[in-house]
Amino acid sequence: MARDWLQSFIDRGLISEDQLEEARAVARRKGTTPAEALVQLGYVDAADVQSAQSDQFGEQFLNLEGVEIPQSVIEMVGEAMARENTVIPVRVEDGAVVVAFHDPMALDVLDKLRFILAKDVKIVVAPKAQIQAAIDRHYGQDQGQSVDSMIQEFTETQIDFTATEAAANVEEEDDSAPVVRLVNLIITEAVKMRASDIHIEPFEDRVRIRYRIDGQLMERDQAPRRLLGSMVSRLKIMASMDISERRRPQDGRIKARVGGKEYDLRVSILPTNHGQGVVLRILDRDNIKVGIRNLGFSEDNYRTFQNVIRRPNGIFLVTGPTGSGKTTTLYSALGEINRPDRKIITAEDPVEYYLPGINQVEVKHSIGLDFQRIIRAMLRQAPNVILVGEIRDVETADMAIQASLTGHLVFSTLHTNDAPSSITRLIDMGVQPFLVASSVMAIMAQRLVRVICTKCKETYTPDKGELQYYSITEDEAAEATFARGRGCNYCQHSGFRGRKAVFELMVMNSTIREMTFKGEPTQAIRRQARLFGMKTLVEDARDRALMGITTLSEVNKLMRSYD
Repeated sequence: MARDWLQSFIDRGLISEDQLEEARAVARRKGTTPAEALVQLGYVDAADVQSAQSDQFGEQFLNLEGVEIPQSVIEMVGEAMARENTVIPVRVEDGAVVVAFHDPMALDVLDKLRFILAKDVKIVVAPKAQIQAAIDRHYGQDQGQSVDSMIQEFTETQIDFTATEAAANVEEEDDSAPVVRLVNLIITEAVKMRASDIHIEPFEDRVRIRYRIDGQLMERDQAPRRLLGSMVSRLKIMASMDISERRRPQDGRIKARVGGKEYDLRVSILPTNHGQGVVLRILDRDNIKVGIRNLGFSEDNYRTFQNVIRRPNGIFLVTGPTGSGKTTTLYSALGEINRPDRKIITAEDPVEYYLPGINQVEVKHSIGLDFQRIIRAMLRQAPNVILVGEIRDVETADMAIQASLTGHLVFSTLHTNDAPSSITRLIDMGVQPFLVASSVMAIMAQRLVRVICTKCKETYTPDKGELQYYSITEDEAAEATFARGRGCNYCQHSGFRGRKAVFELMVMNSTIREMTFKGEPTQAIRRQARLFGMKTLVEDARDRALMGITTLSEVNKLMRSYD
C-alpha cells in the first residue's frame, strides 16, 4: 500500500523513478520515511505529501493552522506521547477521539493510543510541521524553542559541531552557540518535568536522552550521533572536568538556575563502547525541607521515629536501595534536631545538599580522606551528633560503633532489603555481635511508592481475586477508599504524580538484642520484631493503598522484591 501511494507521485508527474529511489536511500540513512525525504530533497511540497496520504488512505485532511483545541481534549494525550510520536488530539466525535497524524501508516502508534485512551481513535492527516507547532502551542512550550524542535533542526541540517568540540577548552562560550542552547534546554526541560535524573546514552547510530520521573525512566529524545562529542564537552566545561580525558570515569558538579531557582547537578561520566555516557542527578534543595511529618509516616511510626532521633547516643540505621529516599529522611531528621546547643558533623561521599548550621565533610579518596579518617578526626571536634554517609566495610562500622558507645548519636545508611537483615549484614561484615547488640538502637528500611495524581484521581472497586491476592479482608475493603489515576496532562498521562515513602521501623529491645548476641538468623529476628508490633514495608504500602494514596499495583512491586 505504501508503494502504491509513493508511486502516485510518479503517476502525477511530480517525481521520477530515480528521485523516488534516491528518497528511499536517504530515508534509510537518516531513519525517516521516504515521504519526509522527498520533502527534504525539495522534490515535493509537504502539502502535496499530506494531500496524497489523505487521498490514498481515505482519511480527512486537516489544516491545523490557527485551530484552537479545547484543554479537556489536549489532556487526553500526555505531552511526552504527543511529542514522541508527532500526534495531537483534535476533538471528541461520537465517543471517539479524533487524533491528527502526519503518518497514517503508524499503526503501532494508533494501537498505543487506543490502549492509553481506552476509546476508539479516528485519524485525520495534517502536515508534520503544523502538528509540531500545535503541540508547542497547546502544551505550553513558550520558551521559544523546545528540545524536540532543536534536535529536529540538527537532524535535518548539517551543522558542524566539530568546531564547538575543538574549542571546548575555552571557559566562556557564547550562549547562542547551538550546543550550549541545546544542553541548557535539556536541563531546563528536565527540571520543569520534575525529573530526578537526565541520562544521555550513546549508541552506534544515535544518542538517547531519557529522564527519570517519579522513579520511572522515560525516553524523551533521540539525537544524531554526531552531537555526542560536543554535548559531553559542554557538560564537562560546566562541571569543571578534564575535557581531554575520555578513557576514565569522571565526576563533577554543576550549579544551574532554572526559573529563578538554584539547582545542583551531580554529573557522572562513564566511557562505554560507543562513547561517553552521561548521567546528571538533579538535586533540588527544597526536597530536604519537606519536614518529618510530610515524609509519609503512619502515626505509630512518626511517634517512634521522633523518640529515636532524640536519644542521646546509639546508632540509627536507615536502609534501602539507591534512590529510596534515605538521604532525604536523614537530612530531615538532622533538620529536626539541629539547634544552637548541638554540634552536628557529617561525613558524606559526596555531599549532596548543603545544610545551614551543620559541619559537612566530603570524602576524598584521592588524598586518603576516607570515612574512617574523617570519623576519627571528627570525634576530636566534640560533636553531639554524627552522620556517616554509608557503612561500607568493617572499619567504618567499627568506628561508628565506637562513636556511639562513647556517647554520640550516630546516623548512617546501609544497603539491605529490609530492617532485620541489617543486623545479619553488620555481623557478616565482621562486626562482633555483642557490639551490634549494644550500639544499634533502631533500624528503618524504606522505599518510595508513587502517589496517585490528584487531578485525575478516581475511586473504584477491586474484584474479589484482587482483594484475596493482597490479603484484604471484607471489613478492610468496606472501610477502604481504593483509587487510581485515569491519566492526564498534569501527570504526563501516567496516573501518578510525586512519591511518598513507606517504612519498616524496627526498634531494638532486650529480646532482639539477645537474639543478635546469639547470632540468630534474620527470619527469627523478623518474626520477633513483628510480634512487638513492627509493620513490614509491604504492610505499610498496603495501608497507603487502602487510604487511596497509592495503588495496589505499587504494593505489588514491593511484594515482588521479596519473592
